Amino acid sequence: MNFVPNTDSQQAQLLARIGVKTVEDLFEDISKDVRLKRPLNIRGGMSEQELVKHVTTLANKNKTVEEYSSYLGAGAYEHFIPSFVDQLLLRSEFYTAYTPYQPEISQGTLQAIYEYQTLVCELTGMDAANASMYDGASALAEAALMTCDATRREKVLVLQTVHPEYREVMKTYLPPRGVELVEIPFHEGVADLSALEAALQEDVAGVVIQNPNFFGRVEKAEEIAKLAHAKGALLVMAVNPVSLGLLKSPGECGADIVVGEGQAFGNPLNFGGPYLGFLATRDKLIRRMPGRIVGVAKDKNGKKGYVLTLQAREQHIRR
Repeated sequence: MNFVPNTDSQQAQLLARIGVKTVEDLFEDISKDVRLKRPLNIRGGMSEQELVKHVTTLANKNKTVEEYSSYLGAGAYEHFIPSFVDQLLLRSEFYTAYTPYQPEISQGTLQAIYEYQTLVCELTGMDAANASMYDGASALAEAALMTCDATRREKVLVLQTVHPEYREVMKTYLPPRGVELVEIPFHEGVADLSALEAALQEDVAGVVIQNPNFFGRVEKAEEIAKLAHAKGALLVMAVNPVSLGLLKSPGECGADIVVGEGQAFGNPLNFGGPYLGFLATRDKLIRRMPGRIVGVAKDKNGKKGYVLTLQAREQHIRR
């Protein structure tokens, strides 16, 4: 299909309508010193074969973690992904943004989500998990807000050993809700427990930690949980799911809410995202948990089925 540009008279009408004389006037906010004063150096069109060869040549200049040992870390890591994972994701029912509100036509998708939730609970030692969040950072911010809703307090303590980008997301989420976010310093790579204890007062809703922390150190999670609970605060723990094969589960350590980055579940690095966040909690907080929750129910004939449960929490019901 050929491209038909605006004629000179049409262009003049458009410029007059928006109140400028020339196209250049639209770029007055950009300094003339940095404006390009010549036509763009763009080569002519290419055939499909030429284009594929050109793009492949450019792509081959990339260097990947498969060729080099990477120590970047910070939440995104190269993991072995079994080949069946990609094949499973190619199934058409997973290639949709459709929310399975109609369980009678969505049993396969709902069961897959339910099994995922079950495995997250087994990993974390929690009672319930949701169907996932945007990423680990937003899951952590949502968990912090959960502590405020549950305790009706408006202050959250976060250790400075938590991923700095996670803390930045919390600074975006919490203040607009009227929540005060206080950072607790560290000593020798782990939380300064004396500073934490001094900051823990009766107005604190939750304490947010990461274990292992951003420096790769293991925090004294059980001690922190006791300090938080003694003041009526809740403990939120961000974890790397791979570490839970070796460390005590957050549930055993006394955590009330557990979140993390799910990239390790089978996602490639993908230039840093998108990934997914997981969020799990204890039964007492389940109605304050954001996101979809899949549960098991029985139909009128007594057969087991999967449904989106506790939907009264969700926006489409509240509306």
